[in-house]
Amino acid sequence: MTKREYIRSVLSVFAKSPFRPLHMHATKGGDAVRKLSEELSAFFDCDTTTVLRLNNEIDVLEHEADVIKQTIRSELTSTIMLPVHADDLLNFLKPQDSISDECQDAAYWLTLRNCQVPKELEEGFRELMSRTLATVEMYELLVDTLSELLESSFGKKDVHETLELVTRVEEMEHQVDVIEKQVMKQIFEKEELLDGGGVYFFLELAKNIGRIADRTESAADRLRTMVLRR
Repeated sequence: MTKREYIRSVLSVFAKSPFRPLHMHATKGGDAVRKLSEELSAFFDCDTTTVLRLNNEIDVLEHEADVIKQTIRSELTSTIMLPVHADDLLNFLKPQDSISDECQDAAYWLTLRNCQVPKELEEGFRELMSRTLATVEMYELLVDTLSELLESSFGKKDVHETLELVTRVEEMEHQVDVIEKQVMKQIFEKEELLDGGGVYFFLELAKNIGRIADRTESAADRLRTMVLRR
């Protein structure tokens, strides 16, 4: 599918529901994080071919997310009627778009070094990645409720359920922060097994993965603002 054809497909969805493209956009970020989880496993398995392939696939997903973002922005300049403030929607879209951006950065980072990982670090990174992915997937469930909110005209019960999911995303992001700090501590504890470049590489990798959860929490917070200010 060409870029123009892809834009047309997004526009056709936008015409049916202003929230459907937001869900499509969130799913692109979720798909990218799922592939990053696979890429991290391939990195630990020293499977360079798979690492490179998944990095390229994440690049494609990030580009598709950008196309959806640009299309949403262009459509919001028209006279389309929205159930929320356009500025709030755009403020929400920005951190959501950062999920795939941060994922792309982490995916590329994994292509820069051969795998030589102490077992303790591998376990810590797997846990960090797993908790980050769980946070993103909870966020996808949160974004999925937007269509239900629209159908119910923002009924009180549906709004309450949406806000509860925001809180769950925030709690899960906090757990990612805790694990990220633990991993960083482990990196320095294993400093003698890593050269200086290795310490820097793994510290940045931990921060890159942690930022995905940070952006997810920020998007959830902006979604809450968008819903409450409608």
